Amino acid sequence: MQLVGGWEAGLLAFMALLYLVGIALNPTFFGSTDAISAVLRDTARYGVMAVGMTFVIVNRDLDLSVGSTLGLTAVAFSIFFSPTHYGMDAVPAALLCLALGLAIGLVNGILVAILRVPPFIATLTMLFIGRGLVLGLTGGKTIGFDIKAQGYWLFAMGETNALGFNNQILVFLVFAVVGAVVLAKTRIGYETYAVGGNEQAAQYAGINVKAVRIRGFMISSFCAAVAGLMNVTQDKGVTSQYGQGAELIVIAAVIVGGAAIAGGRGRVIGACLGAALVVLIDKVLREGIPVTRTITVGGVEMEVQALAQLPPGAVPAFLGFILLAAVLIEPWVVRGNVFGRLRAWLTGAEPPPSLDPGGTAIVGVKTFGTASDARAVGARRLRAFLHRRDAAAIILVVALWLVGMWLRPDFWGSLNNSFNLLLAFSEVALLSLGLTYVIANGDIDLSVGSVLALSGAIAAYVMKELGGDPLLAIGLALAAGALCGAFNGWLTTRFNMPSFVATLGMFYIARGLAAWIVSGRQLSGFPERFNLIGRNLYEVLSYFGAPPQSGLWLEVTRAVSVQTLFLLVVATIAGIVLGATPFGQKVYATGGNERAASYAGIDTKRVRFLSLVFSGLCAGAAGVIYVAFYRSFNPSAGLLRELDAIASVIIGGGSIFGGYGTIIGSLAGAAVITLIRSLLSLQVILANGASFVLPQHWMNVFIGLILLIAVIGDIWFRQNNIFGEWRRRRQAAAAARLEAGSKGA
Repeated sequence: MQLVGGWEAGLLAFMALLYLVGIALNPTFFGSTDAISAVLRDTARYGVMAVGMTFVIVNRDLDLSVGSTLGLTAVAFSIFFSPTHYGMDAVPAALLCLALGLAIGLVNGILVAILRVPPFIATLTMLFIGRGLVLGLTGGKTIGFDIKAQGYWLFAMGETNALGFNNQILVFLVFAVVGAVVLAKTRIGYETYAVGGNEQAAQYAGINVKAVRIRGFMISSFCAAVAGLMNVTQDKGVTSQYGQGAELIVIAAVIVGGAAIAGGRGRVIGACLGAALVVLIDKVLREGIPVTRTITVGGVEMEVQALAQLPPGAVPAFLGFILLAAVLIEPWVVRGNVFGRLRAWLTGAEPPPSLDPGGTAIVGVKTFGTASDARAVGARRLRAFLHRRDAAAIILVVALWLVGMWLRPDFWGSLNNSFNLLLAFSEVALLSLGLTYVIANGDIDLSVGSVLALSGAIAAYVMKELGGDPLLAIGLALAAGALCGAFNGWLTTRFNMPSFVATLGMFYIARGLAAWIVSGRQLSGFPERFNLIGRNLYEVLSYFGAPPQSGLWLEVTRAVSVQTLFLLVVATIAGIVLGATPFGQKVYATGGNERAASYAGIDTKRVRFLSLVFSGLCAGAAGVIYVAFYRSFNPSAGLLRELDAIASVIIGGGSIFGGYGTIIGSLAGAAVITLIRSLLSLQVILANGASFVLPQHWMNVFIGLILLIAVIGDIWFRQNNIFGEWRRRRQAAAAARLEAGSKGA
């Protein structure tokens, strides 16, 4: 009975009530045993993943890569097993996939525990790399093997047995029981709770903290690999969309199941019930309500049975809200003892005390200077430039440009290419401007790409569907971006929710709302005066009847766009505010040591809130520019752009731990990302006249690796000055040998 508590009983009661709601809405589906079987079958895969995620979250970490791990292992199995590829037997292919899952978990663990990369950055990067590998290996196509699968017992795991339920449920039950016993009754579980509750105390108690955290990630990835095999055995094939969005459902399941995002609290049984609850909510939302519609065909009225369903995007948006609500349950409901206080208020009794919210008495410095920073004092000219944190990004921009000129001199230096580069640069650069403030604060904003999509959807919908004026559409789009930023800031500062969790929820909410607003369609046909925002100056002047005729002015107007000028204005203002005003110094102080900044009289919550609002506003502006440039809106707008923007800030000298970052550096970092993307898509002409272009499916793999290298470089080269430390130790060893030699003489 220690494995199950009151929280789990409450989840069961709520699920029963929700199922009754499903029966009332759609008795045809939820009133049959097929509904229960479908819910349990889908719960099985997410439940297995939730078992592994529980170990990670109790450890005070987070694994955003489980969806990509599921997809990648499923694709790997399909490539190994499919007769159109390697044609291996099922068992060896499955064992290789499980080994791949363990390897991904090991990499995540090493990045977090040994290389000190924040878990949300390490696993976010692995998410994008894994998704890029899935697209690259499948080529965006389906790999199927229905006929070959019939002769292998492994595929019975995805079949319905003689008792009428899917065998995946049995796999789920095994993982749930084993996971619950291991976490609650073994040394592995005790160490996990100890590390998550107080890592420093666990280390003093003799626990190998690094090994425990690595083990947690390996368990999580192994469970995701098993879930991938469960998917493959059911579908007898794989698509490039496998596992997409699964991380949201799994994290929400574990948090709904009673785990604390701050670590040290959570149970496997609760996580499994949380998975069942989230899947049930998803089913209720997706199945729709049976309705009868009357249509007229050839003058005859006919009644047609149909389903009234939520529009595209509604479900992920709702699940994003569930994630945020679930994260708030532990600190505000459990620790705040809300139900006990409510009962005391109703009965007139003395209210019980709130539980200790936890936390630490002292917040250490998150960023610190290095010997390189010290040597920069008093440096002049070239040495002073080389000591700047953004110097590497600026040098890299020049180097990448020269590479492009070397590969394709006939194309790279043309005005058309320059114009296209500036347009692509503007979108990433705008996002990176807002993120510079957020990251310098020590926060993160994972929602900028989705907020771009939401703002673009609002602008497009207002003009196309409502016939609104372009100025009204732009105003509403910018307001939506600022509102999303304010919501992120409110959750982060008012409810003390980690910024990566708050913005992860907004990542799904904004993306879902964008698809909901446009009903998953592409919109186009906007007023030309709006489209001018995405055009070059020549087209703008031509629209107003004053096109340049010849000379340098003609060349300039063809190469410079309206959005480039807008970016220049915003970047100039943002750079002045960050580098030359008291608010900018407050941003750096807050990111360097929030507690010390608060003691110095800085309203750190206000600083963090305004920075997130500015980030949302920049994303909103980028959304407007996207729609104007393409003259249409697609719900996939801004997809994965958050990775580009974060990488831009880190490459440009910002620190993921806060306290550093410049606008010039972020712009240089955005230029690096833009040039790399352009080079990877460049058609290279070979000496024999042939040409080749790198497949675009692999683009995210390169960008993810670049971000990972940039973060590791910041931690070890900038923060820990590993080269300086290595040189100091060599000098000390040499001095010791010299002293020993002089004594021997």
